[in-house]
Amino acid sequence: MPASRFFRFSLVLASGWLIGCAETPAERSESMVNLKTVQSGPHIQAEELDGAISRQPRNASLYARRAAFRLDAGQVEPALSDINQALELDDAPGEFYFTKARALRAQGRIKSALAATDEAARRGFASPELNLLVGEMHLAARRYQDALDQLDRALQQEPDLAAALFYKGVAYIGLQDTVQALDYLRASLARDPRQPETLHQLAFLLNAFRQPAQAAQYAAKGLKLAPDYGPLWYDYGRQFELQNQPDSAQRVYARTVQLDTTFYRADYRLGLAAYKSRQYAQAIPHLQRALRRAPRLENARQMLAESYESLARWPEAADQYRLLVQENPGNRHWTYKAWKVGNRSRGVIVDETPRPAPVEAIEPIQAQRPGL
Repeated sequence: MPASRFFRFSLVLASGWLIGCAETPAERSESMVNLKTVQSGPHIQAEELDGAISRQPRNASLYARRAAFRLDAGQVEPALSDINQALELDDAPGEFYFTKARALRAQGRIKSALAATDEAARRGFASPELNLLVGEMHLAARRYQDALDQLDRALQQEPDLAAALFYKGVAYIGLQDTVQALDYLRASLARDPRQPETLHQLAFLLNAFRQPAQAAQYAAKGLKLAPDYGPLWYDYGRQFELQNQPDSAQRVYARTVQLDTTFYRADYRLGLAAYKSRQYAQAIPHLQRALRRAPRLENARQMLAESYESLARWPEAADQYRLLVQENPGNRHWTYKAWKVGNRSRGVIVDETPRPAPVEAIEPIQAQRPGL
């Protein structure tokens, strides 16, 4: 498989887990790869093999080829069925196990995928793409050093492999080595300058370190390549916010949400701005969507609970305060709020009027007459 095609496929695998540098302790970059970028060519190539397979139903190689094309077209379930059929007919080729590993990884079954890559290597299959796939899976599991070992092996075989350089950059972000991360991401971009995801990671990282002018350059380049790629719009909006242009930032965040409803950071920023402006009704839907994607997003549940409470939506507020108690066991403030708002939701009004402290009776002083 050409390295550029494998890079696109491996970025699709990484959807939802790519880790960037934190803007706040809870904020990390996540790749939300746009599956619309998958080309239609592999789908057509897979269909062209249908006739050949009908004529040669015992030819394992035909099933394996169709499985690879279907994977490239994003058809994971049919691809896995094809490669399993190929292995039933002939379980000797290591390349078949590599294809199976790709399909299993696309399903998120990392343990099974790693077992398939081990079998591929045991049967003599060796390629930088194999090390790249194993490295990416270690990276997904946040085993950064193991990932770096595999990526280095891939680069020993193919020093200019852009995908391996990209993932090394992401691994160093996970290890909080920003200098190395930027170096490898830029090296990847130099070898494959038309990858929107690399530009997004660079822009996100630079925004995180309060360098919005540099981040904007990468975001702008990325948007020229992929005008509908939501994460790059988020990066573009973030640089406006960091340069104290909140109105422009909000417009761009709104554009991000229109393009990609899964990119929760834009919803979080919109909800945060509405909450700070006391526009609680507007804040709620944005905070709800953000929490569906990231349930432990810092301060988001607190803002949602307080927004409900401010609008006197007591049952919904009580539910959120109870979740805050579960997430922060032993926190007296959230325990009290859950009790208080829970009572309000049941129609019990808690009297919080301060009561004067009781005054102890003082015995009167008896004055003595002079001379007594």
